[in-house]
Amino acid sequence: MPDLERMLREADLRVTRPRVAVLGAVHRLPHADTESIIGAARAELADVSHQAVYDVLRALSGAGLVRRIQPSGAVARYEARVGDNHHHVVCRSCGAIADVDCAVGHTPCLTASEDHGFTIDEAEVVYWGRCPDCSPQ
Repeated sequence: MPDLERMLREADLRVTRPRVAVLGAVHRLPHADTESIIGAARAELADVSHQAVYDVLRALSGAGLVRRIQPSGAVARYEARVGDNHHHVVCRSCGAIADVDCAVGHTPCLTASEDHGFTIDEAEVVYWGRCPDCSPQ
């Protein structure tokens, strides 16, 4: 487990018990939804409220310590893998999510056919299919 308190300080966030509990939960549960994060945070800090967890997730996302993803038709999920412009594959049946690195080892998806004057620094690519457990044998 990374040094969560150091991560918070380096992101200019005050170190609080709810922030440490939520950041730890996101590191332990990749692609977890908010309810799962609330449960994991409460296992460590029993009196943390729903609203506190939502507020912490918003602060952590804003500081770049966690990434919020929301595949079409699904609830928001959170992950600790940030800053590398990876993508995701989502199972159409069970909703399982897995990380997918850029196909060619660099970030070709950041070279848009037309950037309209934008400075592009991130691309969101979601692959859809069926996971091994849900695929016909």
